[in-house]
Amino acid sequence: MRGDLVPELLRPPRIPRLKIRSEIDVDVVALELYELEVTPPRDDFELEVKRAHQAVRSGGVGPIERARELYRKFGVDPTRVRPSSEALLRRLKKGEPLPRINSLVDVANALSVQLQVPVGLYDLGKVKGEELVIRLGAEGETYEGIGKERVNVAGRICVADAAGPIGNPSADSARTMITTDTEQAVWLYFLPVRDDDVDRTAELIVVFGRGLVRMLAVA
Repeated sequence: MRGDLVPELLRPPRIPRLKIRSEIDVDVVALELYELEVTPPRDDFELEVKRAHQAVRSGGVGPIERARELYRKFGVDPTRVRPSSEALLRRLKKGEPLPRINSLVDVANALSVQLQVPVGLYDLGKVKGEELVIRLGAEGETYEGIGKERVNVAGRICVADAAGPIGNPSADSARTMITTDTEQAVWLYFLPVRDDDVDRTAELIVVFGRGLVRMLAVA
């Protein structure tokens, strides 16, 4: 995997580098996004929306089995609790539109459905503490989902800050959701992706999120 996408010299010194640690055997790709200018959905993103729909129609998306196998690895049935990437794919196959939320979340949805890799997005201004931990949820652990009731993560892969879980490969939390006020964020691919896909991700974030991107090491 490539190194930093943005040289240290270009990184504002006032922004601390977040630490990401994994307590379980997962291979994730983590990006730090900063100096973001997130906007409402942009009309000029329609080309990317059409590209996502075309990939679905032509069968040009990534294999769904990779995310399913990630779930099975930790004892979760992916046909009952679906990865977010597959949920988006099923939506588009039904002829429904790709959800349009804001300029950054729209990028995540478009890439997630094409690559068939779940994406987690977390607003660093709302994250508690200086570390995100990828782990299995403890018994009884839940969080408020985005537009949903409580999301149960007991025994499931989750991402947690000092205050508890903030997301998993199926759904992010309302507490750290991306809004037009977001200035710093973490982007997680819950499966390995190619360097070309990382480059494409960074390009779209720069254009539509109007921010800078760097790789984050996962300890």
